[in-house]
Amino acid sequence: MINNRSLLIVGGLVAVAWLASSSLYIVDETERAVKLRFGEVIEENIQPGLHFKVPITQTVETFDTRLLTLDTDASRYLTREQKAVIVDSFVQWQVINPTRYYEATAGDEVMAIRLIQPRVDESLRNEFGRLNLQQIISEKRDDLMNGPTQDLDKLMRDELGVAIRDIRIKRIDLPEDVSAAVYSRMRSEREREAREWRAQGQEESERIRANADRRRQVLLAQASERAETLRGEGDAEAAAVYAQAYSQDKEFFRFYRSLDAYRESFQNDGNVLVLDPDSDFFRYLQSPTAPQEGS
Repeated sequence: MINNRSLLIVGGLVAVAWLASSSLYIVDETERAVKLRFGEVIEENIQPGLHFKVPITQTVETFDTRLLTLDTDASRYLTREQKAVIVDSFVQWQVINPTRYYEATAGDEVMAIRLIQPRVDESLRNEFGRLNLQQIISEKRDDLMNGPTQDLDKLMRDELGVAIRDIRIKRIDLPEDVSAAVYSRMRSEREREAREWRAQGQEESERIRANADRRRQVLLAQASERAETLRGEGDAEAAAVYAQAYSQDKEFFRFYRSLDAYRESFQNDGNVLVLDPDSDFFRYLQSPTAPQEGS
């Protein structure tokens, strides 16, 4: 009897443990869940925590709601001018409606990717088809993905219960035949721009040089005019001084002018003058008191 009682207790504990493990479940913080009864959703968007379910008849499907990344295959698209580009991109998506996601994919992430990827390819094909090559290779090409991201996000929320958070271009390559034509055109455009800048620089240089020459001529003319004015004023003042000195002492004035003439004539070594010794030029050298004119 003791053995039977022990077996019953152990069996009861095992049954309780099985019932607890089958009835209780935990939803992680990074997950959301739906509760099913024979495959039919009876409770939606179950939040993180400890929850209860009826064993056997009820099951639980959990889904990762973190941001997921889908690396798409490099695809060839045609631009508006019918030029081919090879685009390598990736998509970031997230489960936001567990019920809709389960109904569309049965909770299979691989199935979700198979459904998302063609939509992304179609969206990018349409977007590149309305752009020219210059817009595609511009520095702001990431902004060009805002439209496809918003459109695809709206569509995927309704169809799959997922949100498209971002579509990013990793690389855009050109086929070799297109690359050669594009590089040739880019080179031609850069050379044209360089010629225009050189022409503008040459024109600006000529203008600055002409303005400088004109200003130089004006300044030289003004300086020459000022110099002539000052020289005339100086000569007039000197003449007035000479006249005043002459009127005060004629003999001293003659003596001073003679000394000035001597200084100017003999200021350099080797100066030679051929004059008559009795010339009036030497009269103050011969006698400190030269005779008066007419004496």
